[in-house]
Amino acid sequence: MATFDLIQTVTVGSGGAASIAFTSIPQTYTDLQLLVSARSNRTTDIRDEIHVRFNSNTSGYSARTLRGDGSTAASGTGSTATALTRMDMPSSTATANIFGFMNMYIPNYTSANQKSTSTEVTMENNAVTSFTYMIAGLWANTAAITSITMTFEIGPSFVQYSTASLYGIKNT
Repeated sequence: MATFDLIQTVTVGSGGAASIAFTSIPQTYTDLQLLVSARSNRTTDIRDEIHVRFNSNTSGYSARTLRGDGSTAASGTGSTATALTRMDMPSSTATANIFGFMNMYIPNYTSANQKSTSTEVTMENNAVTSFTYMIAGLWANTAAITSITMTFEIGPSFVQYSTASLYGIKNT
């Protein structure tokens, strides 16, 4: 049976935050799970992409993405080489007070192999435009993951009440 231990929760305060970071991640679990409820203060579109980086590294990322918006389905490459991307969240021009959701699972984060991720994202808008994503990601690096940093592509900030929780998973 697996147990889930909360490692840390970060809630953005008034004034927003340019990033959300988890540092000094314990190496005592087999897997990690990252849950995010967020919104960007971007003003030029209804959505903004979260970029996820491990250990502050800016290379070796790739992904495949499936996306649906209620009328169209699409697939493709979902990441730049500098971060895991395509994790869209509502921005300030989306319906007021609506937050998106992201669930990222990171198995074997301490192994000496490349790190895979599995991510589900829902970008709500209470209007015609909403998106759901399934993302298979890869970080082509053999270092154990000791930190996770999230920023927005445009942002520049996470708005107040954006929240991220990191869980460690271990078999008991």
